[in-house]
Amino acid sequence: MKIHEFQAKNIVSRYGVAVPKGLIAKTVAEALDAAKKLEKEVCVVKAQIHAGGRGKGGGVKVSKGLEAVKTNASDILGMQLITKQTGPAGQKVKTLLIEEGMDIKSELYFSVLIDRATQQVVLLASTEGGMDIEEVAEKTPEKILKETINPTIGLRPYQAQRLAFGLKLEQYGPKMIRQAASFFMGLYTAFIQEDCSLLEINPVVITGDDRILALDCKMGFDSNALFRHADTLKLRDLDEEDPAEVEASKHDLNFIKLDGSIGCMVNGAGLAMATMDIIQHYGSFPANFLDVGGTADTKRVEEAFKLITKDENVKCIFVNIFGGIVQCDIIAQGVVTAYKQVDVQVPVVIRLQGTNADKAEVIIANSGLGERVIMVKAFADAAQKAVEISKS
Repeated sequence: MKIHEFQAKNIVSRYGVAVPKGLIAKTVAEALDAAKKLEKEVCVVKAQIHAGGRGKGGGVKVSKGLEAVKTNASDILGMQLITKQTGPAGQKVKTLLIEEGMDIKSELYFSVLIDRATQQVVLLASTEGGMDIEEVAEKTPEKILKETINPTIGLRPYQAQRLAFGLKLEQYGPKMIRQAASFFMGLYTAFIQEDCSLLEINPVVITGDDRILALDCKMGFDSNALFRHADTLKLRDLDEEDPAEVEASKHDLNFIKLDGSIGCMVNGAGLAMATMDIIQHYGSFPANFLDVGGTADTKRVEEAFKLITKDENVKCIFVNIFGGIVQCDIIAQGVVTAYKQVDVQVPVVIRLQGTNADKAEVIIANSGLGERVIMVKAFADAAQKAVEISKS
């Protein structure tokens, strides 16, 4: 689950992380009122959408004076903001953050995330604030500092101070080292306490009066831990999410819409990724990522079919199940039921291997669906068949 920048800043500020003063606006009039309340000559008008790169797309404007605030708010509100993370369709801007302008001496990068290789939390920091961290990692990897955190003892003050020295913050005086270390500690605590999957500040800024602030803030949350955070769940902005993905979450389906022509229904994220890869290997593209999970039943399979068939681009559905905990015969029965209940209009290629695969084959053979449902045992052969059908 993602939240907006202003929501993320409200959360981290509870952990002692300094952020600029800002107010929310949904109309131009509200934007002007917010700028007046901030009582600053310079304000920043910032689009609030669930995507990064807003500044490069024209969604962040420095505004000197109320007329500039009015003009920029008018331009940004309602625009279809396109960034690298939105895709070509972009996202419509419905909310603005009106924030006080800053006298900035330096911009830094900082993030807290999970390193799956070490199974530990890692802190990343760089002097290259405001830039895409992927670009920094590719071109100047030596500029990225890293601290791996032992999960049994957490972030130690000396590690936070080591990051501050690595960023050469002593040039702003000894107090800045302590201030920055406290800033990093607060962000780490927020990451742990809020069960985050990502916490990114880009940029962290050093101001003219030697303060360190989070000028931007992005937070992502571990969906498996949201039951512990009722307040965080209330922050979910359904207007910002794909309706199909919202519907999928109601049925415990992991679903992401893509642009291809082959609808995928798979169990397990790893197999789902492999399925998408092999579809592209054979010359086509998946229409979605859909993981039905290890506890899939007939009802969940039916809901998965409903989601897939809402996409008019889908020319074929590829069901790829490896039965371990989930039983192949249950999936097969779900496919048959769904095909009849949902009125599926495209062919379905099925590969079922593992628990009760032989029973599943009998169910499909006796379903009366004929050539509309095609069973293929080998993974590669099934993918090739799905690609062939989608192109015919």
